[in-house]
Amino acid sequence: MAHIHYSDEEMYDIDEGFSARVGSPAPMFHGTVFHNGEMRPLKLSELAGKWVVLFFYPADFTFVCPTELGGLADKYAELQKMGVEVVTCSTDTEWSHKVWADVSPVIKKIAYPMMADPTGEVSSAYGVYDADSGLADRGRFIIDPDGILKSMEITAEPLGRNVDEIIRQISALDFIRNNPGQACPMSWKIGDKTLTPGIDLAGKI
Repeated sequence: MAHIHYSDEEMYDIDEGFSARVGSPAPMFHGTVFHNGEMRPLKLSELAGKWVVLFFYPADFTFVCPTELGGLADKYAELQKMGVEVVTCSTDTEWSHKVWADVSPVIKKIAYPMMADPTGEVSSAYGVYDADSGLADRGRFIIDPDGILKSMEITAEPLGRNVDEIIRQISALDFIRNNPGQACPMSWKIGDKTLTPGIDLAGKI
C-alpha cells in the first residue's frame, strides 16, 4: 500500500506496481531541480495549495522536447497567475539541464523548475518510465491544490503536446472545484455554458 501525504518526515513510500490514477492522491516525489541558475531540492509537498503541472519528457538535447519546454516557458507567467506551478522532469541529471540551458536560447528562457530523475524513480511512480531506453515517456499530469491527480496524458514520443490545452483543462478543473455539481463539456472555456448533470438533462444533449 502506498503511503501518500504531505509530510516532511516521509515524502513517499511507493510499492512495486503502484501507478498514478486520476481521482487518487498523486504519488509524492522529491528530487533535485535546476531552477533560476541554481540546483536545489524540491518536494511535491512544497507546492501544496497550488495546481501543479508535472511534465515528463524523454531527454535533453533532443528535438520535439525543446519545442514543448519552450512553449511552457512562453505561457509560464500566465500559468503562475492561475496559481499553477510547472515542474518538468526527465531522466537526465540536473547538470545536463544546466548545460542545455547554457547552450540553447529556447531552454535559457525557462523560469520553472526542471527536475532530474536519473534513477527513474519519479518516472516509475507515474508510470512513464521506459526501462529499455532508460527514458521517460511524454507524460503530463495535473495535480490539484489538495494533491489529487485530476488529469493525465501520455503520448507517443514523436508527438508534441499542446500548452493551450493544459491551460484550458486547468481552467475547467478549477471551475469545477469551485462550483460543485457542475460539469464542463467538450472544448469548454471560461465564459462558456456548463452542464448540471441530472435526470432532467439525461437524453437531451
